[in-house]
Amino acid sequence: MLEKIDETVSNVGEVSQIVQSLGYISVESKADFALGIAIGRVYNSFHYQTRRALKRNATEKEFAEFLGILATKAGKIRKALKKQ
Repeated sequence: MLEKIDETVSNVGEVSQIVQSLGYISVESKADFALGIAIGRVYNSFHYQTRRALKRNATEKEFAEFLGILATKAGKIRKALKKQ
């Protein structure tokens, strides 16, 4: 997951392009919208990697661990997005 978070931070330009292409959608904060997209990418990776590697859905404990990691790294993602 840490690698996916780092990959997301490294590719914030892609997130910015998504936000721009969906500019017609009314949102209160483009920064929050971008953060939602970035976190969605990380969650998607967690979900599908768990299914591929473990051949099952994540347990509640595994999901809680994922949320803990995400909580500690969300600031890093937001900071990278602000640089765009």
